[in-house]
Amino acid sequence: MDDPGDETYQDATQVLESALAGDEDAVVHTFDSVVDRRGMSAAYDVAWRLAGEMVGDNLARGPWRLDFPDIDDANYDKRWVARFVSAYVNEDAPSGTALFTVALVDGKLPECLLTLAGSAVATLKRRGLAAG
Repeated sequence: MDDPGDETYQDATQVLESALAGDEDAVVHTFDSVVDRRGMSAAYDVAWRLAGEMVGDNLARGPWRLDFPDIDDANYDKRWVARFVSAYVNEDAPSGTALFTVALVDGKLPECLLTLAGSAVATLKRRGLAAG
């Protein structure tokens, strides 16, 4: 049996490659495939990994307050991404899970995951870690 961590890594890589190529349908398809194969919790794991890709490996641990000016005026998906990444940075999985669940219930999860994937790619490009 494959290690779920390996599958999560492979799925996150596929999402990032699709987002880098600008293929929103492939991003959505990859998340749908993850849900079909391993359930909604696996899609959460992929999203959490994408947040980790945005943050990078050299984050000093501790409580953080991320400042997103005018975030309350942003679209749902942008607010969601800011809060989801904040949950990741603060190692607050319960908040991340709650955000994921509420977006699912609100019918906004696909839009939020697309924005998360796009934000991750934009961050990696800015750091020079992704071509495109």
